[in-house]
Amino acid sequence: MLNQDRAAIGNYLYGAFGRDFATQDGRRLYLAGISANQWKGLVRACDVGPAMNSLQEQLGLNFEQEGERFQAREQIAQLLEPWISARTLAQIEQVFNAQGVCWGPYRSVREALHEDPRLSAANPIFEHIDTPGVGRHLAAGTPLRLVDEARGSPLAAPLLGADTDAVLLDVLGLDSATLGRLHDAGIVAGPDSDPLMKNAHASPH
Repeated sequence: MLNQDRAAIGNYLYGAFGRDFATQDGRRLYLAGISANQWKGLVRACDVGPAMNSLQEQLGLNFEQEGERFQAREQIAQLLEPWISARTLAQIEQVFNAQGVCWGPYRSVREALHEDPRLSAANPIFEHIDTPGVGRHLAAGTPLRLVDEARGSPLAAPLLGADTDAVLLDVLGLDSATLGRLHDAGIVAGPDSDPLMKNAHASPH
């Protein structure tokens, strides 16, 4: 309704059915039944057709309507959870893909970087770059492709204070003597004072 805050719903998908689940081998996945075909495939895959029909009758709802699946999201999840928790991610993947279920592994960032080639240098949007104070790491560039324009490589983030002198001299019009006094007084500082650089140069104890 209008002029009302949306209530917290945990990790459920708003407006249809979707939630994350734990698998037998300690992994997690997220699945969604938004379209009619996605919902039917999910019910077939988890072999819960009769149970879903009984639940519809009990609640007086029609699960062909995505909004009514959302209303019964917690009860639906309870029906799906035993099937999912009794199988490994690999077993579930085989069944879900065969039935056209809308789903995907629910990964931590570390897991995604390790497992998903889309988050690697195999994807042209990503490149390895060197950032001072950080080292070599993977970074994403622009996804845009312009006709007759070469796509540039991603740039390292500037260190704190990297542009201080240029701003004071070129934008504010200070002279070099004034800039020097500001540095001597500790009012401004250059990139050598960035904490990342200090940590990088610190001697191990």
